[in-house]
Parts: sequence; structure tokens; C-alpha cells
Amino acid sequence: MKILCVFGRYQYGDPSRGVGPEYACFIPALKSLGHDVVHFESWNRRCYSNYAELNKALLTTVNREHPDIMLVVQLNYEIWLETLRIIQAAGDVATICWTTDDSFKYREVSRFIGRSYHAMTTTYPEMLPRYQRDGIDNVLLTQWAANSQNLKEPLPAKECEYPVSFVGAAHGDRRKRIGALSKHGIYVLCFGYGWPSGPVASEEIPQIMRKSVISLNFANSRGRSQIKARTFEVPGAGGFLLTEYAPGLEKFYSIGNEIDVFSGTEELEEKINYYVSHPDKRDAIARAGFKRTEREHTYEIRMREVLDFTISSRDRSTIAFRKPITYSFDELARAHHVGSISRLLREMIVLPCVLIWGKRRGSRAARRLMFELSWRLYGKKTFTASGWPGRLFPEQ
Repeated sequence: MKILCVFGRYQYGDPSRGVGPEYACFIPALKSLGHDVVHFESWNRRCYSNYAELNKALLTTVNREHPDIMLVVQLNYEIWLETLRIIQAAGDVATICWTTDDSFKYREVSRFIGRSYHAMTTTYPEMLPRYQRDGIDNVLLTQWAANSQNLKEPLPAKECEYPVSFVGAAHGDRRKRIGALSKHGIYVLCFGYGWPSGPVASEEIPQIMRKSVISLNFANSRGRSQIKARTFEVPGAGGFLLTEYAPGLEKFYSIGNEIDVFSGTEELEEKINYYVSHPDKRDAIARAGFKRTEREHTYEIRMREVLDFTISSRDRSTIAFRKPITYSFDELARAHHVGSISRLLREMIVLPCVLIWGKRRGSRAARRLMFELSWRLYGKKTFTASGWPGRLFPEQ
């Protein structure tokens, strides 16, 4: 099959943050399964002057490539719901949205766009009842995984180069937690956006994990702690994973036998000291975690299930997806146009934010404020051509 992947090459569309896990993992896995894969950049705002240009380019790509499946990772409102309807009206392209961070984004994004895709995914079991409550029944419960290209047998602890490492952005309270460890003589080598060493190339990350006696993972994010890609990437790369506990982790690994967990800085410190002084125990867990990952948790396994679900969801879909479109793209572009009143409204929102937080952060804060107001007041309309956030802040 031909798969059109609609997401960013870089994390959040920002090259300074490094290649994103979707681009680094989904595309190789799909190719490994024998599919013809086409990538469409939808996150890097520098590629398009506004969202109308982005959506027009997407429609052009679909018409040119004739994909069987369109796999989208939608950040917010960059793909218009009307664009999805135009694509689906022909009835031959099966559409699916892989959601991220549903612990908080379900309320802001997923519930408004869910009925506009043939299929949705979520990595949060507790979100399934909420999808069903809102009339979104085409949902697959899945999970992140490991890139099979990075699978490597673990190194013994005595051959590792780094005692303790962490790869990930320095957001939230991570600096504080790493600092607390250093005060007790545990020095963690940190790589990623916001750390002094900065991001590292995606191909270097598995090597760092494999060469570390202990690879740390923090599960904190907006909302509750969550299982993320790093949970599978570390043992898959041959590393020993010591991760902050997240609900449901037992479904994927045997805790204490294939990976280990911590809750709080004090327990984290105790476990680091234990595994550094018990390398045989560390090595046994790393080997078992690698075998489990290789057997059950690769993106080939995940993607095969996702594609099958997408096709079956399209085939089960109601006639509503195939109803003729009553509007043209030119009409959508006109609805997206920003006039003088809209520009004045933008300045009224941006100016106080810039005065408080500065030009760069202030502009982002204004965009976020508009988005928060829009989804609360206008709901689904936020994700259409006439939605206010996309019209007023086309550069973000």
C-alpha cells in the first residue's frame, strides 16, 4: 500500500529540537513492512505562509500520490476538518490520526477532530470511555514502541561508558530533580533540548542508552504521568531502564525483572546506588527487557495493527464520509483570510502579552490564549478554515 504520513520531520516542527520520534520511527517501520511511504511536512510553519497554503499543498499531494492510507499526527488545528472531508469524499483514502498526550489533549483537540477521521488511536486506556461517551467509536488503543533498526543486545555494565544518563528535554521539574541527585553525588549526563549539552542527533541516542549503566526516564508531563516512547526505546537499544512509574506499565514489562521504576527522588537515588553496586542484577534486567521489546514492542508490530484497523474502519464508515462536498477550497481560503478587523484583534491580544513576556514568548502566549478561548467557546469550529487561532497566528 501507499501510505501518506502527515506530520513533522522535527519535534514540534523546530529543527533545533532534533528529529521527532514519529518521523524517525513510523516511516522506517512502514517501509520495513513493504509499503510505499510519502512524507508531507505539516508542522514546520516556515514551509507555508499560512494554513490555507498548508491545506492546499496537502490536497495537491493527495491528488498526486493517491495514497491508500493517510496517517496524521495532528498537533492542533493545522489540518482543517473541511480538508479531511474533501479527501474522504472520494471514498478511497483511509484516514487515521495518531494522537499524542491525550491525558490533556483529548479535551482540547481529540474530541473535536475524532469524528472527522475514519480512525483514531490513543495510548491511554482510561480515555476510551471518554471517546465512546462523545460518540467517537473508531478508536484503537495502541502504544509507543522501539525502532527495530536500533535493536541491540545489551552491553555488560562493566563495558558501559556512562554511569547514569538521561535523554530528553529539560522541561518541567527535570532540572530540579537532576540537581537534587547531583547534591548527593550522583551525576547524570543529560542530553536534549534545554540542557547545556543541547540535543543530540537521533542516531546517537540509542548508542548513549546502550553505553549507559542506567538510563533514566521521567514520565512527567501535563496531566498524569504517562508511558512515552522512551519506555520502549531504552530496553530496545540494549539499555537498562529506570523509569518513573506510570499507570499501566505492568502491561508491557515485568517491573523489577525487565525494567525497574521509581516514585520520587529519594527512591530514585536508592535504586541508582543499588544497580551501580549490583551490576549482575542490572545486566540480567537489561537482557530480559531487550528480549521482551524485540518480541512484542517494535513499531512494525504497532503499525501493522494500526493499518489494519484504519482500513477496516474506513470500510465500516457511514455514508456521511462519502457525501458530496458543497464547498470549494477557494471558499475555505476566503473564510481563512485575515482582514483589518482581525489584524486589529490580534494586536490587541499580542501587545499586553509582549509587554509582560517579551516579543518571542509574548507572541506564543497570545496564540495560546486565543487557542484556549477558542476551543472552550467555539469547540469544533477552532479546527476549521474559519477558526480564530489559525487565522490570527498563521506563523505558529
